[in-house]
Amino acid sequence: MTPPSVHPAQRLVDLGFGFILSGALATAAELGVADHLEQGPKSAARLAEDVGADAAALYRVLRLLASEGVFSEDADGNFALTPASDLLRTQAPGSLRSAVLMLTQDIFWAPTGALTQTVRTGTNAFERIFGKTFFDHLASNAAAGATFHRGMSSLSDLEDGPIARSYDFSACRQVVDVGGGHGGFLIEVLRTSPSLRGELFDHRHVLDEARIASAGLSERCELVEGDFFQTVPSGADTYVLKRILHDWSDAVCVDILRHCRRAMAEGGRVLVVDTVIPPGSAPHGGKVLDVMMLASLPGGRERTEEDFRKLFAQAGLRLSRVIPTPAALSITEAVAA
Repeated sequence: MTPPSVHPAQRLVDLGFGFILSGALATAAELGVADHLEQGPKSAARLAEDVGADAAALYRVLRLLASEGVFSEDADGNFALTPASDLLRTQAPGSLRSAVLMLTQDIFWAPTGALTQTVRTGTNAFERIFGKTFFDHLASNAAAGATFHRGMSSLSDLEDGPIARSYDFSACRQVVDVGGGHGGFLIEVLRTSPSLRGELFDHRHVLDEARIASAGLSERCELVEGDFFQTVPSGADTYVLKRILHDWSDAVCVDILRHCRRAMAEGGRVLVVDTVIPPGSAPHGGKVLDVMMLASLPGGRERTEEDFRKLFAQAGLRLSRVIPTPAALSITEAVAA
């Protein structure tokens, strides 16, 4: 049965109240409510004792989240896990608790509160609010940086396997994961083809926490220290940029792509793994993420296929195809022009 359409006025009101839901979700995640429901339903009073909260206030937050299907509430006022809140458990396979804490921290909501100024001036408010640019703030604020990196790892763990399996790496010889972090995506790529070799390229402090050895892939993968703003390892036939270009302006992206173009072997390719915003006005997660980037990262943006085509052309590359994946990201492949 098709649900009745929401009245336009109610739709606007619901959108305006969206930040309340985000705050409630963040509260449940931070308090670890889902962890305390692993053994079965509990009342808000019992949960309040477990998590160190006011029972009446906690009940009101959980009641709201239950109305959205995040938890369930029975006739006796006991709350239980649902498939959604099960993913808020810290030890749940594919847990998204860290991702929720990342997405609802002040590095995103505070600049979004100043979005009108950003739209008027074309300059986002992040540096005015925090005193530093986005990545400088994360580097200097240990708590914010840890929350961000844990959240990004959580999202990556959910998507890395499906994305890697969406591309045929069997014809590739050497893959460089540019700015590849702890190596989660490269591990999944290497698992697709036993003959494939890899290089995980990032800063030393990032590589110190690489997962390559624990995945049993040290013999097939080298850790290479460096800065993709300056150069990338040479001689590989495949260069991966996953969730890299969307952080930067077109000019910076062209420089990064030029480094890859100069370094890649003959017949090589660059694989950009980012959202590709489709034409039209249909809902798409990339459109939400794009406004987040507008608010918090100067120059950061999500791009359309045509946007990527133009970036590649300026870097001496040619867009060859866009490959959808089961995740929100697509694989945009470029070859030498």
